[in-house]
Amino acid sequence: MAFTLYSLLQASLLVVNAVAVLHEERFLRHVGWGSDQGIGGFGEEPGIKAQLMNLIRSVRTVMRVPLIALNSITIVLLLLFG
Repeated sequence: MAFTLYSLLQASLLVVNAVAVLHEERFLRHVGWGSDQGIGGFGEEPGIKAQLMNLIRSVRTVMRVPLIALNSITIVLLLLFG
């Protein structure tokens, strides 16, 4: 399999899908990444852990509907062109 732009886009879609399905209570809290564990004080810079949690939450919020469309397009393209 050659490394093409389509395979790069497909791999990034799989990564975004993986981030979107992470469940906070079932998985993230068990590894110490729950919503109540990254709270900092007033005026402090958020740490890497808090920034990654914000990224995961925003991907789940913003990318829900576009992921359905992108996954459907990818499935149709794979069915048509193999």
